[in-house]
Amino acid sequence: MSRLLDTKPHANTRRRAAPARLAALGLAVIGSILSLAAPALAASVSLVRDAEIEALLQDYARPIFRAAGIPSTGVEILMVPNSDFNAFVADGSHIFINTGAILATETPNELIGVIAHETGHLAGNHLAQMRAMIRSTKLATAIASIIGVGIVAAGSSAGVNDLSQAAPAILTGANSIGVRSILSYQRAEEASADRAAISYLEATSQSPEGMLNLFQRMAGEDMFLYRSVDPYAVSHPLPGERIAQIENLVAQSRFRGRTDPAALQLRHDLARAKISAFTESPQASARRYPVGDTSLPARYAQAIIAYRFGNVEQAIRMIDALIQSQPGNAYFWELKGQALLERGRAREAIEPLRRAVDLAPNSGLLKILLGHALVETGDTGRASEAIRYLNQGLQADPNVPNGYRQLGRAYAMTGEVGMAQLVTAEGLFTNGEYEEAKVQASRAQAKFNVGSPPWLRAEDILIYAPPR
Repeated sequence: MSRLLDTKPHANTRRRAAPARLAALGLAVIGSILSLAAPALAASVSLVRDAEIEALLQDYARPIFRAAGIPSTGVEILMVPNSDFNAFVADGSHIFINTGAILATETPNELIGVIAHETGHLAGNHLAQMRAMIRSTKLATAIASIIGVGIVAAGSSAGVNDLSQAAPAILTGANSIGVRSILSYQRAEEASADRAAISYLEATSQSPEGMLNLFQRMAGEDMFLYRSVDPYAVSHPLPGERIAQIENLVAQSRFRGRTDPAALQLRHDLARAKISAFTESPQASARRYPVGDTSLPARYAQAIIAYRFGNVEQAIRMIDALIQSQPGNAYFWELKGQALLERGRAREAIEPLRRAVDLAPNSGLLKILLGHALVETGDTGRASEAIRYLNQGLQADPNVPNGYRQLGRAYAMTGEVGMAQLVTAEGLFTNGEYEEAKVQASRAQAKFNVGSPPWLRAEDILIYAPPR
């Protein structure tokens, strides 16, 4: 796989302020709209890639997208390495979910509800509508409202210990009417996304109770923050109000009480175990999955912790036991290959990674990892095979900077310097490093015939003008 901890900035997205839990689902007002008023305040979002979890998220989303009339190939779900509960949309083609949100959901149905809510924002074109509303507001009001939304939604995480103290400070002065107008508009869109989410769950014969259970659990943890809050000074409906609306809709559902299939629940539990083992401290993960727990998810977490922090031979034995229990699980084979590759045993990593690719042939991330292992052997006789897998992987998933780095190394091993420079340029471009990409593209272009496919690929980078 591409490593769960391998983060990168996503050039075309922006960071959103950390929110209070129940106010977390929704539009990336801080991230996407802030750039309209104050571009210098915007920052890149770091992403984390994992073939197994991304495949699960897409399986969750596919019927929801269909119900919403959104092409399933038109929206990518990406993970943000953050322990807070948060999910948001920042453009029309991506849903971002914090790893902490996945870890916090106990059933597939709960996480599907989160995806359905964000899909409601996409289908309703809420982000574009919010941008248009802010454009119609004075610049000062826009800045005040955006920063205000961030502080009110974030609560103590933004340095304000009491939301009731934050709101009045934000909503004072000449801009208060404009601020309240924008906040009111966003509250309406959040409520609309909740209603849309439940309609998608109903259309796909899924229970909305997971969504309700999740909101109730999150609200219980955050309710004290909202005790004295002006309901007109926040960007989301207050927890009690929001839950009451959802309860009414759930009561009308034909699919109340329907539970997730056991196989899907197991995949969800394995994904949570993986996130815990890769993102939490070994001690915290061990508390979730103690030694006495012999369930498959617990053994998965324990094997990951062993390879990351313990003896690799012990880890391989634990991974082999996982493979024995589920020989058709591509991601157990991937974990074995990854453990060997990262311990400098690239030759041994190749066969388990081949098996992973055979079992999940549509995964670009797995093909990139196999290509990486082939390059890492240093064997020039394997370079052509590495080039094939890396090109296939990047065709399926072009937003993996490490794939371009490894492909550049593979081309260099075969003496194709121009191609090495070209894919290096493409990797830099993917990572948003446009000036460095142009330097490499210029060097590469000089080595190709004018008008040839590689020359044109370099030209695409050279003529690109980043939006301002």
